Amino acid sequence: MSKHKRLIVVGDRVLVKVEDGEQRSKVGLYLPPTAVDNQAVQGGEIVSTGPGLALPDLADQGDEPWRIGGSSGREARYVPMQAQVGDYALFFRKAAVEITFENQQFLVVPQAAILALVREPREDIPDF
Repeated sequence: MSKHKRLIVVGDRVLVKVEDGEQRSKVGLYLPPTAVDNQAVQGGEIVSTGPGLALPDLADQGDEPWRIGGSSGREARYVPMQAQVGDYALFFRKAAVEITFENQQFLVVPQAAILALVREPREDIPDF
């Protein structure tokens, strides 16, 4: 039996490895002193994401539409996450929950609290 534990993020949340409170982030975003001092906005690298929000199975009109694997036997469907592992996220600090896992500090952030994402260029995604 393996002694390594996995931290699994659920729903539409992301796991963020926080950056120190510097004014200029590692990816080049400038955070004004008021945002840093008030801890209103924070940034960090996304290290894990949940699957997204679960969609009800519309074919199964039971009392519990969120139930996975109802009478239809289909797999669960999710609204896809916009955030991806490796993205740099700028988010509202108040919405984040701080956790410690295997002696490392992380923040669990709902996707709705993310203001912007910085992503390395990819061929399948247009630049803005």
